[in-house]
Amino acid sequence: MLDTQFDPNDISISNGCYYALPYSIEQSALVLVSVPWDVTVSYGKGTAGGPDAIIEASEQLDLYDHHCGNTYEKGIATMPIDEEILEESAELRRDAERIIACLAEGEQPRGDIKRRLDKINDASTRLNEKIFRMTSDLMTSGKKVGLVGGDHSTPLGYMRAVGKHHGEFGILHIDAHADLREAYEGFKYSHASIMFNALREVENLKSITQVGIRDYCEAEREIIDTDSRVTTFFDADMAADKFTGVCWSDICDRIIDTLPQKVYVSFDIDGLSPDNCPSTGTPVPGGLSFNEAVFLLKKLSDSGKEIIGFDLTEVAPNPTDSENHTDANIGARVLYKLCNFSLKD
Repeated sequence: MLDTQFDPNDISISNGCYYALPYSIEQSALVLVSVPWDVTVSYGKGTAGGPDAIIEASEQLDLYDHHCGNTYEKGIATMPIDEEILEESAELRRDAERIIACLAEGEQPRGDIKRRLDKINDASTRLNEKIFRMTSDLMTSGKKVGLVGGDHSTPLGYMRAVGKHHGEFGILHIDAHADLREAYEGFKYSHASIMFNALREVENLKSITQVGIRDYCEAEREIIDTDSRVTTFFDADMAADKFTGVCWSDICDRIIDTLPQKVYVSFDIDGLSPDNCPSTGTPVPGGLSFNEAVFLLKKLSDSGKEIIGFDLTEVAPNPTDSENHTDANIGARVLYKLCNFSLKD
């Protein structure tokens, strides 16, 4: 049973759970799974600290939601953070930095560097399997799941589990980047390859609808132009529409029309404008405002389509100013909206 002393108006509680909610997994409709992993990040690092930072910031959030009321009462539980994942991420990150430095010097991985690369790829494969098993078990027991990264490579195992459990579904992918690179920097399961790997490995994935994309390579553009499963709403094109009088609501309708009945939301925080995520690993000018993203999620929730799961990735605490909680505060609020819209009737 719930702690009878729990007061949703008391935001001073600290219990190590997202939003300081006291629900057990058994009591909850939704379980949040943290994956503090950022081995393959290619620019700024620190997203492994995202879950802890969001948990701390989330304690300051009022639970009553403008759009969803007291939806949290259906139960939002926190799966304890797996410290082994965090420790392995820190260890392998040192290997990854040596590999990236080698590539920056124009050398191909061989010898000891190749061994380190193989070690990372093997560890990433094991992580995917662990997340697959964990999320499969939760869904089998009737729970919805939200995954909190970590970098954007972390939800692949969960996406595979969604395909196994739910059958045909689509991904709403909010991001600055297309994430359609193959084995970026030699890392098979790179944060820059999550959608490439999803297209290749996720059973029953019908489509990916990308929103806010503004940084991509030629090879990714070729996939966008040739793979019928991928629909991309480029940030520049959406901005041009708005500049010429198309309202955001109409653009959201176009986006939602491309999605099937069952929708998984993959939300990279850098899909928002950089003022919302200044410490994320690869910020890019442009992007959605916080309110635009929330409006899109609300319209999706109101459309009659089902949000069957979600992830939030790439939230990183400020690396030089521990008192600057911008990234974590906004991440906590994006995560809460994802929770509430996925639980809303």
